[in-house]
Amino acid sequence: MRINIVTIFPEFFATPLALSIPSKAREAGSVEYHVADLRDYTHDRHRTVDDYPYGGGAGMVMKPGPFFECVEALGARAPIVLLSPRGKVFSHADAERFATGSELTLLCGHYKDVDQRVADHLATEEISMGDFVLSGGEPAALCIVDAVVRLLPGAMSDLDSARGDSFYGRGISAPSYTRPPEFRGFTVPEVLLSGHHAEIEKWRKLEGERRSRERE
Repeated sequence: MRINIVTIFPEFFATPLALSIPSKAREAGSVEYHVADLRDYTHDRHRTVDDYPYGGGAGMVMKPGPFFECVEALGARAPIVLLSPRGKVFSHADAERFATGSELTLLCGHYKDVDQRVADHLATEEISMGDFVLSGGEPAALCIVDAVVRLLPGAMSDLDSARGDSFYGRGISAPSYTRPPEFRGFTVPEVLLSGHHAEIEKWRKLEGERRSRERE
């Protein structure tokens, strides 16, 4: 698939996309990244992407023109996602939905806000990371990229590992333990040391269900 990221800070993505799962997915040929500098689609010598809000008030608002021109130059198709605290909260179901597509475009806002015409007439959906505000859409975009590309072929050496994660067709996953069996007096649950696979799976299922209820 192709992932387009529209931002005024393209350098923000250079290192994260070159590491770990995002890099492995690209090396496997499952994804290509195109990070577009929004300032390349301005028409003044200061490469201005923001302006004062109509009606007054504090902060600056990102202009619609650069977003529209950038997306048009990319030839981007849906889904075109505006990262926004007004959007619906991103979920694993969204990651699965995006991972089955051939293209995904992420629009990163900054400053006080993005002109509403971007949300209404350019983006096909708005997504939030939760009920908090980031300084820009870049960290949120990285979260989405990571959640999506780890589901692509070749991104993970063991796809069963991904299928065992929280939210993969269920709620919270059971906790994990590794060697040593005792550390500073804290021990691993006996069932995990038993070698009894049916009992282990039963324990994992019950633990996952219990922890999911605790989060409700």
